[in-house]
Amino acid sequence: MALRSVCAVALRAGTDVGVNNVRTFATTALLCRRTPPLGPMPNEELDVEKLESLEKYRSYNRYLKQAEEAKNKPAWWKTYRSYVEKADPEHGAERVDIGLPYCRPQRINEVRQRRQVIKENKKNVELERATRLRTFKIPLDKVQETWEKSSGPFHIMKLADHYGVFRDLFPMAYFLPQVSLHISYSQDSSGQVYYGNRLTPTEAASVPQIRFDAEEGSLWTLLLTSPDEHLQDNEAEYIHWLVGNIPGGAVHAGEELCHYLPPFPARGTGFHRYVYVLFKQERHINLQEDARPSPCHSLVDRTFKTLDFYRKHQDNITPAGLAFFQCQWDESVTNTFHNTLNMREPGV
Repeated sequence: MALRSVCAVALRAGTDVGVNNVRTFATTALLCRRTPPLGPMPNEELDVEKLESLEKYRSYNRYLKQAEEAKNKPAWWKTYRSYVEKADPEHGAERVDIGLPYCRPQRINEVRQRRQVIKENKKNVELERATRLRTFKIPLDKVQETWEKSSGPFHIMKLADHYGVFRDLFPMAYFLPQVSLHISYSQDSSGQVYYGNRLTPTEAASVPQIRFDAEEGSLWTLLLTSPDEHLQDNEAEYIHWLVGNIPGGAVHAGEELCHYLPPFPARGTGFHRYVYVLFKQERHINLQEDARPSPCHSLVDRTFKTLDFYRKHQDNITPAGLAFFQCQWDESVTNTFHNTLNMREPGV
């Protein structure tokens, strides 16, 4: 009886396997009958058996030229770009550079200076000795200075793009931050503002020390705003600090149009961005229309849009510097809501 059951199961299993094999074969045959393409496929004209006879590019410029021509040719198939542009019409649109004009140094001069430095270093006996004894110390201040004058602005611009600073403050526009902003909330490096680093609201509770290089007789405007902090309008900002008509680099000598307010990211809303933007002025500007009451403890009065401010004064100001940090809630935010803004803390 047991043997008969085993044979029946084996026969049934064999039948199922045969049916599955037939189904697999039918499916494979169906997939092989592909619908012919609606047009020529890429590289269809190439003879893969005679690749050695193909014309060589011989130079990168020729390759780049042919690649650009192939890229601009219309295609019958839908590309990823076409799907994205259909979903977002502004995707890939050309952005406007609203910053200061950039004069790229000549490559020949850079190479000459570099060769001169290498030549002088080879003649420096003390430098050779310190390097050999592994006692040579790299001057980080000079490294920082060189970075700020060479590739630094481009790195900062990429970081601002990564964090969505241009997208939220200057839609469809950008600028190259050519003026380096040095902002510090403390005497040591722990309170420095860089380009997306994290600080606590407690660390940023008081007015920071700000330093930047400026020509004698120049005028500047400094703005601190948060594009993530508004409690009612996602498209609006809260202005935290505004100083105009700054002579040279003396921020304390400028006109304080809106006094400093510490960050107050609401509890449970994650990290908020706080952006410093430095504008270079063409002349002295009357900014009294943008002034807030002093002291300004009303969030309604502090509602702000950087784009509207720039459009209003775009003939006289140009964005030139940028720095930003991130904050999330800590205990000092409760004190700011209760004792400074005189309001109930959201979410509590």
